[in-house]
Amino acid sequence: MDESQLIYDWNSDAGFDWKSVRIDLNDETLRDGLQSPSAIDPPLDVKLKLLHLMADLGIASADIGLPGAGPRVVDSVRALAKEIVREKIPISPNCAARTVLSDVEPIAQISHDVGIPIEAATFIGSSPIRQYTEDWTLERMLRVSEEAVTFAVREGLPVMFVAEDSTRARPETLTALYGNAIRWGARRLCLADTVGHATPEGTHRLVRFVIEEIVKPSGEDVKVDWHGHRDRGLGLINCLAAIRAGANRIHGTALGVGERVGNAEMDLLIVNLYLLGAHQHDVSRLREYCELAAATIGVPLPANYPVLGSDAFRTGTGVHAAAIIKARKKGDAWLADRIYSAVPATAFGLKQRIKISPVSGLSNVKCWLEEHGYDAGDAVVCDRLFAAAKAADRTLAEAECHRIVNEATLETGAGVGGRH
Repeated sequence: MDESQLIYDWNSDAGFDWKSVRIDLNDETLRDGLQSPSAIDPPLDVKLKLLHLMADLGIASADIGLPGAGPRVVDSVRALAKEIVREKIPISPNCAARTVLSDVEPIAQISHDVGIPIEAATFIGSSPIRQYTEDWTLERMLRVSEEAVTFAVREGLPVMFVAEDSTRARPETLTALYGNAIRWGARRLCLADTVGHATPEGTHRLVRFVIEEIVKPSGEDVKVDWHGHRDRGLGLINCLAAIRAGANRIHGTALGVGERVGNAEMDLLIVNLYLLGAHQHDVSRLREYCELAAATIGVPLPANYPVLGSDAFRTGTGVHAAAIIKARKKGDAWLADRIYSAVPATAFGLKQRIKISPVSGLSNVKCWLEEHGYDAGDAVVCDRLFAAAKAADRTLAEAECHRIVNEATLETGAGVGGRH
């Protein structure tokens, strides 16, 4: 079987080679994610476990907090930084900071105490609506930004300068802020879609503008980040648009948790980059990462959530199940994993599961019986389970199926089998 001939890929684009992309990922779960109005700040042991999972998934860096928020965050950031050093976790830490010295100073202190570079992600609002509301002049914005960035550079911190709400900012304002940030010593610029305003086209235009009009003319080796929110439901696709436009690093959070309705979903970003060939790491622990975040931060993991929800790889539909079963009978796991799925379950440590529902066929019933150790050739059992499915108004639960089978088996005197 030539696998390449079984799927015609309309996603391939001769003008852009995803497999050649080398994109870094920055996880914001432990900072922006915890700013969700519904979030629970998890205990330190959970944060440490999430940090290890991020590294296992090939995430290059993580925002480990905003220490300017107070002593509790300072303690958490210090502990996370120490864990990175002690356990040699291959992840680079950064911390958010307003462009005020009181936010940058604790980052510098922790960095010096722990002995690891911590990137200072200094941010200031850049859009005219924010300027008008705050009564900020551009001169004032430049003054406070210069003070914060130059202090961080003097303290030996790498600096990422974030023009908050940059997707609604004027070009001349971004040129002034980003251009001067480079001159002051920032070597990373972050374009922030703070309120989820951007479309993919707008994202592409903004990234290209910053690269062509600000970064290249500077002559410096400056990287560009994209930080997006999903207020319009465009968080993930904007990340892909930013990569195509030339962004070097993309931000996201577990399950998209974050301010208001959240950030771009780090997990789904990893899924898509993996499938496109741009993320070449083991992704089998992705579900563990999401389930830990869901359980401890309080963000729900819906049944129909792509790839990681409980319904992602289960089907009760007769036609779908029959095709999966036929693929399995050909003895090829690759085929069975893709005949009715664009995402291979096994790559993420999961598997296709066939259930029994009102829209099931006998193939579903026989497959379920075989998988659970029952005799799929028992006509009475098959008929009883099939009839129960057709009379139901939903997919039958595992316990229901076992009960029906056992009752039918006892009635025929054949004994009870199967795994419970």
